[in-house]
Amino acid sequence: MQQIIALGGGFSMLPDDLLLGEYVLSQVNTPRPKVCYLPQAGGESRDFIVRFYDAFVRLGAQPSWFSLFGRVDANWPEQLLSQDILYVGGGNTRSLLALWRGWGVDGVLREALARGIVLAGISAGAICWFEQSVTDSVWPLGVLDGFGFLAGSCCPHYDSEPERRPAYQQFIAEQKVLPGLALDDHVAAHFVDGMLEHIVAAKSGAAAYRVTVENGAAVEHPLAATVLG
Repeated sequence: MQQIIALGGGFSMLPDDLLLGEYVLSQVNTPRPKVCYLPQAGGESRDFIVRFYDAFVRLGAQPSWFSLFGRVDANWPEQLLSQDILYVGGGNTRSLLALWRGWGVDGVLREALARGIVLAGISAGAICWFEQSVTDSVWPLGVLDGFGFLAGSCCPHYDSEPERRPAYQQFIAEQKVLPGLALDDHVAAHFVDGMLEHIVAAKSGAAAYRVTVENGAAVEHPLAATVLG
């Protein structure tokens, strides 16, 4: 079974957001899942790494992190392929894609997915899996081609950044980006074998939408979310 869990944003390691971390861990049938943090989109920020460790230690996991800056261990593919979950942080999607493609990380992640390792991530770490995304790393908002592990496009922060909703709808209506999935903060979309299986939310009111084009206009289709907790 191949699983990808895309989180729309807002995962600040606060109590509500721990519900989403707990959900990700629950997809692995082991008492103390090994979860590795890939923080390249955020420039390998020490603050984000510390917060990640704090959250996942509290949740009973075995956290680690993966670096591509400085001296890189030659055995890094084995490090990634030995995990139960690979969790990608947020930040600059364009830089993330370029760095991973340069190192061949995307190929290793595709192998991880085929082996049943859960791929998860927030914001940049959510949209990188899709064929396309809408991102502010193409300023002010633009379209990037992702890795194509999931079909269509994705737009994060749909409720928290006012410019996201109209931009995504305009791009879809003008056929500049593929129809796809819009995610509010505090929402996760769980894909199994490439198909959307569940939408879960850490907060009541947080939502997800299928956004399509009909008669030249973008149309939102709300998706039912299970509120965790």
